[in-house]
Amino acid sequence: MRLLPAIDIRGGRTVQLVGGKPGTERVSLPDPLAVALEFLDLGFEELHVIDLDAALGGGDNLALVRQLIARCPVPVQVGGGARSDDAVRALLAAGAARVIVGTRAVEDPAWLMRMAEEFPGQLVVACDAKGEMVVSRGWTESTAVGALELLASLDEVPLAGVLVTDVSREGRLAGIDTDLFQRLTRGTSHPLLAAGGVTALSDLEELRKAGAAGAVLGMSLYTGAIDARTALRAFKEPR
Repeated sequence: MRLLPAIDIRGGRTVQLVGGKPGTERVSLPDPLAVALEFLDLGFEELHVIDLDAALGGGDNLALVRQLIARCPVPVQVGGGARSDDAVRALLAAGAARVIVGTRAVEDPAWLMRMAEEFPGQLVVACDAKGEMVVSRGWTESTAVGALELLASLDEVPLAGVLVTDVSREGRLAGIDTDLFQRLTRGTSHPLLAAGGVTALSDLEELRKAGAAGAVLGMSLYTGAIDARTALRAFKEPR
């Protein structure tokens, strides 16, 4: 199973928020590049980077993201504010292995299909779920779209995968909603990356049993709830 450490950038710093809400930082570190390199030293083989300012419509950290990609010799998937052709192309041109698209993908399926056909296997659709419903625009707006409905609608789109985040548990170290991830993993033909609530090795084991392709690890790594080397020994797929 793939394990991806999360590097969420806000105001040029690496942060970890509770439920994605500004002002709830439990972690705030000054140098995202140093954080990324430390994760690589621990043995991680890909990174998950989110530009929170771009996601929330408050500027961006594109220059910093470009620097991070250039300095890290592993695949980096990047998200946050990728809501236009130019934004997606800019991240791929910067060297992102995959670009995460959420809001525009939910609101404009025709745009998603066009971009996925232009960049097959390079887009990941974010299914940010609160309960069974999708939220968008940096998790600030509810939609009338069900998570299972969204995933089913993506089966014919040439994606790299889908990223399902349980927003209600994100950053809270509350453990995963096993039933939710079992249902959603069965509801898609794409590789599913899980995020939100991963707190212990037992959560990773449940995700593996559910058929998840991987997990994004955030608060659990930064607080030491999960030991990185132990998790990698137990779950990293051999090359």
